[in-house]
Amino acid sequence: MKSGGAAVTQAREEIPLEALESVQRRLLWLSTTMIHHANRVRVTPSGVKVGGHQASSASMVSIMSALWFSHLRAPDRVLVKPHASPVLHAINYLLGELDRRYLTELRAFGGLQSYTSRSKDPDRVDFSTGSEGIGPTATLWSAISHRYVAGHFDVPRGGRQIALLGDAELDEGAIWEALVDPMVPQLGEVLWVVDLNRQSLDRIVPDIAAGRIGAMFEAAGWQTIAVKYGRRLRELFARQGGGALERRIDAMSNEEYQRLLRGTTAELRERLPGQGRGRRDVQRVIADLEDAELRLAVRDLGGHDLLDLLDAFRAADSTTDRPTVVFAYTIKAFGLPTEGHPANHQALLSAAQWEELAAELGADVADPWAGFEEGTPEADLCRSTAERLRREPPQQRSAPAVPAEVGRNHAGRASTQQAFGRFFSDLAHAAPEVAAHVVSVSPDVASSTNLGGWINRAGIWNPGERVDWFADDTDTLVRWRESSRGQHIELGIAEVNLAGMLGELGATWSRDGQPLLPIGTLYDPFVGRALEPWSFGIYAGGQSILIGTPSGVTLAAEGGAHQSIVTPSIGIEQPQCTAWEPAFGQDLEWTLLHALGRLGRPDGSSAYFRLSTRPIDQTLAAVPSDPAAREARRHAVLAGGYHLRRAAGTPAVSIVAVGVMVIEALAAAAELAEAEIDADVICLTSPDLIFRALQVRQGLRDGDAGVLEEIFPAQRTAPIVTVCDGHPHTLAFLAAVGGAPITSLGVEDFGQSGDVDDLYRHFGIDTDTIVGAALDLIR
Repeated sequence: MKSGGAAVTQAREEIPLEALESVQRRLLWLSTTMIHHANRVRVTPSGVKVGGHQASSASMVSIMSALWFSHLRAPDRVLVKPHASPVLHAINYLLGELDRRYLTELRAFGGLQSYTSRSKDPDRVDFSTGSEGIGPTATLWSAISHRYVAGHFDVPRGGRQIALLGDAELDEGAIWEALVDPMVPQLGEVLWVVDLNRQSLDRIVPDIAAGRIGAMFEAAGWQTIAVKYGRRLRELFARQGGGALERRIDAMSNEEYQRLLRGTTAELRERLPGQGRGRRDVQRVIADLEDAELRLAVRDLGGHDLLDLLDAFRAADSTTDRPTVVFAYTIKAFGLPTEGHPANHQALLSAAQWEELAAELGADVADPWAGFEEGTPEADLCRSTAERLRREPPQQRSAPAVPAEVGRNHAGRASTQQAFGRFFSDLAHAAPEVAAHVVSVSPDVASSTNLGGWINRAGIWNPGERVDWFADDTDTLVRWRESSRGQHIELGIAEVNLAGMLGELGATWSRDGQPLLPIGTLYDPFVGRALEPWSFGIYAGGQSILIGTPSGVTLAAEGGAHQSIVTPSIGIEQPQCTAWEPAFGQDLEWTLLHALGRLGRPDGSSAYFRLSTRPIDQTLAAVPSDPAAREARRHAVLAGGYHLRRAAGTPAVSIVAVGVMVIEALAAAAELAEAEIDADVICLTSPDLIFRALQVRQGLRDGDAGVLEEIFPAQRTAPIVTVCDGHPHTLAFLAAVGGAPITSLGVEDFGQSGDVDDLYRHFGIDTDTIVGAALDLIR
């Protein structure tokens, strides 16, 4: 499948340049004024700075004017760099897609977000932004996701996937992790436009890095296009001696060039020729220029030349076999009094400067939000652009109904990771339509997270067919069949890419109208590395399941570098996500099916599973055989926990365990029973849900707190010992459920290599420590 196609193109003589330049000026005014109003006009009772980025918005105005008002087509999706969000809102306002009242509500509660948000902004936003480096890579994962969903289901054909980013954003490692993934060089529908203004938050970027960065993109398989100098400068370069001027500016450091913009015209005439060879030639070239002409010429970079930008966009469209990056040289704060200043990133125009800007741009301070009068070329351009970019909402399809069970009898000794691997085969038999919507993703750990069986059944997804040279090797357990019909996406060893991919696969329900059921696996200790893009993907509307396995110090032989400690807390604290840590295969089956049923829907949510490679005797689960009792157990599992052992009467102590720690909890209860101390053992499948239930009881959120009465009824209140293979504070909140004294056991320090029993004793999560903690509480 080829996506993107031919963009709307016009010959240079057909472009309404005057109207386009007028629209550009209005966008500069509106975006600047939105920030001005938020900071200088609107009252902020707290006195906390509102902020905004007038300079960063100004450097993007030309790029966005050319792109929206002369190049984009309806299926194209564009990510706008975070600090230029006011320009996007100004565009949407001129196109009739944003009500005027929102222009005064930038960064206000219920108003326009600081950075574009698909879920929180009132106007059309293709990508949420705000996390530097993560945003641009979303266009890569979105391109792959659209190819995947369009190859498996009937969805409308997509267009270009475009990212507008700042040059300082290229310092982020997430950019380069994404670029080197083997699939990325095949994404001809991807276009990145770099706002090369040579400034970051704190400073002017030292040295001249554009050539080096461009070479890095080329080495990664991208087409690179530079839009460096505008028509005025190119005309001067063509004059006699103009070559010296071009060489002088080319060799100039970023800092020196920016300083030229801040000086007087006399200083400019003195400094521009430099001191070296060619000085006299440069002096002759600029001698005949009027002061105003010289000031315009030295600022005439290609990223502010509308026609040159459009030529670059057309050149990008002519290449469909690889992605393209356009380096558009710009000036930060272009057209504003702060242009070129090294500290202009968060600088705000004064009231007097704002009024002067209005005069320069032909705006009215008494009516700052005025659009264009009907019948003018500008109004016609806005209307035709709105018509060209009108996008019908996708036809929404529902995800298939997920069954409550898949029919496996969980017997023998097995780990939750093993049960996870078997789950896919069971799902394919019990609910083939659901399985057809599943897409798994892994950063080169598919086999070691038990996805091998699923891969053999579903195949590897790849944009093109690839030969499996080991197909006839009988010793190969995993068949690496790659085609556009596979259902597993294998990425390189980069957890950040995995999380980004999950976010976009989990957004196809809203982007394309077709829900997928994405499941990603990674080693649990590396959840922290994936946390930012994973959380950001959820914020942006992506719904997926993240499997962290193996986990905890139970992964004993691997040592401290691979033993996760804080991930249970991460799961509890992640918004719009439910965290699960099932102990038994049956619990995993029920919770995983439930989590799949929550994906791909407007009221849906993501899930995080923390699994283990420690085998557990499945008979310990004591799953009832009576249908009604079995269903009651399933409901308890999905509510967050259940009694695994009940004391005959009022318990002397309650032992609360999560995941694999139920083995030690049950063993401790047995030892206590020998001393005639009766204990409840409670297995929590989701401390996350139990904490939410506690908040419901306390009146802090809506929901159902019934699970607390089921597993912690008032008449069975007793001292509590909690134990988890993670940080002990994970379950410390349980003290608030009934007010009973509590001792929380867990892992508080980095682990080391050893056997499971060695590590459990070392960290005090073994049976003896649980027994001791219980005795200390009741004596």
